[in-house]
Amino acid sequence: MTLKQKLYRLKKIILDYQSVLIAFSGGLDSTFLLRIASEVLPKDKVLAVTANSLTYPKEELQFSKKIARSLGVRQRIIKTRELEDVRFVSNPIDRCYYCKRELFGRLKKMASMFRLNFVLDASNVSDKLDFRPGDKAGKELGIRSPLIEADFNKDDIRKLSKKLALSTWDKPSLACLASRIPYGTRVSPESLRRINQAELYLRRIGFKQVRLRHYNGLCRIEVSKKDIPRLINRGKQVIDKLKKLGYNYVTVDLEGYRTGSMNEVIRK
Repeated sequence: MTLKQKLYRLKKIILDYQSVLIAFSGGLDSTFLLRIASEVLPKDKVLAVTANSLTYPKEELQFSKKIARSLGVRQRIIKTRELEDVRFVSNPIDRCYYCKRELFGRLKKMASMFRLNFVLDASNVSDKLDFRPGDKAGKELGIRSPLIEADFNKDDIRKLSKKLALSTWDKPSLACLASRIPYGTRVSPESLRRINQAELYLRRIGFKQVRLRHYNGLCRIEVSKKDIPRLINRGKQVIDKLKKLGYNYVTVDLEGYRTGSMNEVIRK
């Protein structure tokens, strides 16, 4: 199927929904989905809802507001309570399920309150390559994934986002900050704040795609392979900053950034 055909199919799917609430993070995928929905449906039939939580950087919340305004779409911010769920905090391998169950449950109620027919997420075909227990929660609650239905992968979304002049077209992938913590290690507000501060610092000094994997007193930094020499060259500066944040040992992952590296332990 060509990109043109996929886009036609996506628009047809969304048009058939008639009214939608979109789980909106301000990332590449959800921005593209919101843009298409706002084009196909009347503005009063589209609502973007963004979660405010320590599991996501505050800068992303502000960015999502900017994107929603630029698209002329209504947005609501909700404070999610996954950190009050002991099942999430204990960090089992299906941690994501409990987070998504909390989020999607809230979104379903909001959709009903605003008289919107469907709740959409921005999952795409590329996401199926990784371990995603949160998908189970989406299926249980009837969340629709139109990008999957229209067979969109990440590369498709980037190409069309660029064509549509969306500022997110080359935005790096972003995942929940809890995904930086090894399974079985408790997720705490303190660890999430430390991870956020460390990653924000690394982005500010020029590393666009970055993950900081958190092992209490030790951290493992993932950047694009081409950026590893530059990171090592700035080693002293990075070490000094991260030690001030509470890390005793600072390491660089020589395999570089890859999606879901914390899941490698459950694939063996």
